[in-house]
Amino acid sequence: MTLADPRTSRILATVLLFAAVLAFAWAARKTLIAFLFAIFFAYLIAPLVDLVAKKTSRGRAIAIVYLVVFVALAVLFLFIGPNIIHEAQRLSSTLPDLYEKIASGQIAWQLGSQHGWSYASEVKIQHFLQNHRELIINIARDFASRVAEVGKNAWWLLLIPILAVFFLKDGGDLQDAALQFFERRRQREFVESMLQDVHVMLAHFIRAQLILAALTGIVFSLALTLMRVPYGYVMGVLAGFLEFIPVVGPLVAFFLIVGVAVGMAYKHLIILVLVLGAWRVVQDYVNSPRIMGSQVQLHPLAALFGVLAGAEVGGVVGVYLSIPIMASLRIFWRKWRAYSAAPKLTPVNDVLVVPENVGRNRTV
Repeated sequence: MTLADPRTSRILATVLLFAAVLAFAWAARKTLIAFLFAIFFAYLIAPLVDLVAKKTSRGRAIAIVYLVVFVALAVLFLFIGPNIIHEAQRLSSTLPDLYEKIASGQIAWQLGSQHGWSYASEVKIQHFLQNHRELIINIARDFASRVAEVGKNAWWLLLIPILAVFFLKDGGDLQDAALQFFERRRQREFVESMLQDVHVMLAHFIRAQLILAALTGIVFSLALTLMRVPYGYVMGVLAGFLEFIPVVGPLVAFFLIVGVAVGMAYKHLIILVLVLGAWRVVQDYVNSPRIMGSQVQLHPLAALFGVLAGAEVGGVVGVYLSIPIMASLRIFWRKWRAYSAAPKLTPVNDVLVVPENVGRNRTV
């Protein structure tokens, strides 16, 4: 008498296999994150490589695009880099005093004299800040530790473009190799259809995020500079980078800009808050729906859960990866339900419809 029938054995083996894969992914998460960002970078420049590859070999096209991109970045840094570095140095030297003013409550007297608050209001705000000094210190330490964590992984900036070369050149071959793991035709069709949908989603998401971040960086840099907000130039560039981090990034940028403005006794604080809020409305309800479209199709609650879970697991990097991972899981779940519900003799491609504008892409 057997202890378990064949079907139960297969289910148990599948569960154990998934558990082993998840355990491996967790143990090698830092390396996997580097590979994920390499894939994102490959998606970013893939249209340029495809364009150049029409007139030359793909390897030569990749080399040409890399050269053009890095030369353009070098020229851009040559023009705006010195100003950013200068303002960043001034801001870094100012931050300790600003932090002490907020933690000690002295900022209340500065704001009170500037905006004509009553003595009682100034005292209440000072006492409030003093009573929450420990919380302010913990928030500042947590923020500094996360920034330091990102700084420790700066070597990724060198590794990511190198890894991206392999995805740009051999993306189709890697996909074919992955499909060889599945012996049954229906399984291969299911995995291939899912990979195609994830490919479309990731390509659109990465390029849309770049456009949205560039818009925020340009608008904030110009607006803050014209409004004479202290360190407006570097704060605008920082806001553009933070736009890459879903949900949390724009919120952090808002509090950083307002916090620096408050600490530097900026006079038009209410106008600044209104401008930042207006741009957020334009970005979230006008630009993002038009540029991002419906490719990600995540409910706001699911996106928020992904961001919070990503922050808990992977910090800043986990927050950034949360949205594409959640969207990929949604695609997998939708495809799996269609695959499971279809009769076994039905061709999978008749059930798992790939968007019409997606061909078989041999690269990323």
